[in-house]
Amino acid sequence: MPLPDGVEELAASAARGDRAALEALLSAVRPEVLRLCARLLPHREDAEEACQDALLALAQGITRFEGRSSFHTWLHRLTANRARSTYRALRRRWLVEAGGVPLPDPPDPRRTSVVAGTRLDLLDALDAVRPELAEAVTLRDVLGLGYREIAALLDLPEGTVKSRIHEARRQLRRRLSEPPRTAGEAR
Repeated sequence: MPLPDGVEELAASAARGDRAALEALLSAVRPEVLRLCARLLPHREDAEEACQDALLALAQGITRFEGRSSFHTWLHRLTANRARSTYRALRRRWLVEAGGVPLPDPPDPRRTSVVAGTRLDLLDALDAVRPELAEAVTLRDVLGLGYREIAALLDLPEGTVKSRIHEARRQLRRRLSEPPRTAGEAR
């Protein structure tokens, strides 16, 4: 889903400190940010929390947007990172609130959406690989950015991006093909 016309100009103005442009930018990108968060997080409430986190990070960090990549690409990176961070925070919060009770067993496909269970498995697997690998594969395979866009965004050669994505996919395949563990087993 493309961002509305004029977003790149709003982003450039907001990066220069224009508060009105920032407000307009946040309103314009919110639907896309929520959609991207929902691609990673299966529960609407969690996606909405991640969306709010991403919009806050956007508002706080827009002055660091340098225009090396398109704003659209920069926004995808920021959103993917915030969605993954939100998932980790929700997971930590659950562990604290559960008072040491172990995480529940993996979702039962008879009672849970296969898509929801798959996304949670993917987020857990992404947490198990090095951050630079997880970021590259998320940008490519979850958010659909091209290799050239990712290379520009991460300020890396395209070959390095391809190598990171290849290695991340290899590690993710291995993690996702492991038999499910019971609640008492550590990962």
